[in-house]
Amino acid sequence: MVKSCLISALLLGNQIGSTVAFSSIGGPRPTTVTYVGSINLPLTTASKPSLGSHLLASPIDGDDILVDNAVQKRRAFLANFAATSLLPLVTFATPATAFGFGTNVDDKGLIVFGGDDIMSQKDHGTTSIPVQENLRYGVSRKLADKICSFNRHFAENGGYFEGNTSFEKDVREIVASTGEPVTFYDSVSGKSLFRAPVGRSVDEFINESKVHGWPSFRDEEVDWNNVRVLKSSGETVSTVGTHLGHNLPDRSGNRYCINLVSVAGNP
Repeated sequence: MVKSCLISALLLGNQIGSTVAFSSIGGPRPTTVTYVGSINLPLTTASKPSLGSHLLASPIDGDDILVDNAVQKRRAFLANFAATSLLPLVTFATPATAFGFGTNVDDKGLIVFGGDDIMSQKDHGTTSIPVQENLRYGVSRKLADKICSFNRHFAENGGYFEGNTSFEKDVREIVASTGEPVTFYDSVSGKSLFRAPVGRSVDEFINESKVHGWPSFRDEEVDWNNVRVLKSSGETVSTVGTHLGHNLPDRSGNRYCINLVSVAGNP
């Protein structure tokens, strides 16, 4: 019953073009992500019903296109309430860690999805070659190779970047000396994957990463030329097949929880 009500609220939000995301909160930091669900709800406009319309959509003809303003306000309230109050409090009895509700637009939009074929078997696991030598931040090359090329579900230990790596020191120094975000490169290909912090301070970027246990990036910090999110699982990967982490949305939107060993490459 509760799950049905939540789904109804989400569908109402979708009818007014809302993007809703949530994740479970609290509890110990996991070291394994077993599954991350990602649902793509198509955006619809108040014109004519389409094949992509959802169960709550009713037939619309002519003058009925204009919806009563009070109804619109109720829908907006329900969508906002579901996103900000109900969803963060619910943990589903499924193996899913989080579900992301969004729309696949283009490389200028919220998120760019990719197919599972990106992670097909290649000469070196899911990549064609091993990780680079002399990775940044003092990360373990052996661990990086396992996480990047021979892994789809596991992650470096939570808080790994706070241990014997120079992540925080290097990020703070680069931002302080250049006034620009730090670019994080694919540990396999050397392609640009993320730039952070963007739209927030270096303290906010590092503090959020510490709260969750892994470097955490937002939509505007992703280089969508080289990053994809798999629709089937929420797994976040590079276009060359490097496993990066997962998209674990929260009330602020999409949050890309990324292994430092995967983004420690050199250009």
